[in-house]
Amino acid sequence: MEKQAWKPGTFIYPVPAVLVSCGDMNKSNILTVAWTGTVCTDPPMTYISIRKERYSYDIIKNTSEFVINLTNEDLAFATDYAGVKSGRNIDKFKELKLTKIKSTLLNAPMIKESPINIECKVKEIKPLGSHDMFLAEVVRINVDEKYIDKNGKFDMEKCKLIAYSHGEYYSLGRNLGKFGFSVKKD
Repeated sequence: MEKQAWKPGTFIYPVPAVLVSCGDMNKSNILTVAWTGTVCTDPPMTYISIRKERYSYDIIKNTSEFVINLTNEDLAFATDYAGVKSGRNIDKFKELKLTKIKSTLLNAPMIKESPINIECKVKEIKPLGSHDMFLAEVVRINVDEKYIDKNGKFDMEKCKLIAYSHGEYYSLGRNLGKFGFSVKKD
């Protein structure tokens, strides 16, 4: 079997499909981001990449903060909608019937319906080309108690997180093993 050679592109999939909230409790917006991930453990760092022409770009640039709200199957419609509609024209919280709640440490609101809200402070904006990367420190993580099991662990299967892969949304599947299972001695 041979491989086809394709032109360079973004083909590292799946990636998280998240709702990023920004602004404050009075004037806010939600945008969908798939270019996000972990950058560093200590200090905990993440990033989001946004096109300059997006409505939320200037909001985040001016406030230097945002919240990454993880998405699950219940939020699939909202995740897609927030990515195709502009906050310049509509209030996405209102349109999507999502509940805006106060963050623990930031002015940017969190989305109550999200299973996990990750509060982030921008440390650097790096121009990359089509997108600018907002490199940010994670300052707080808020987890919905209904997804914490009796041992205090986050229940990934109960949460039913979603991911984005080459233009489509997918529910994450079953657990295949935990870190180190390949070398575990019985």
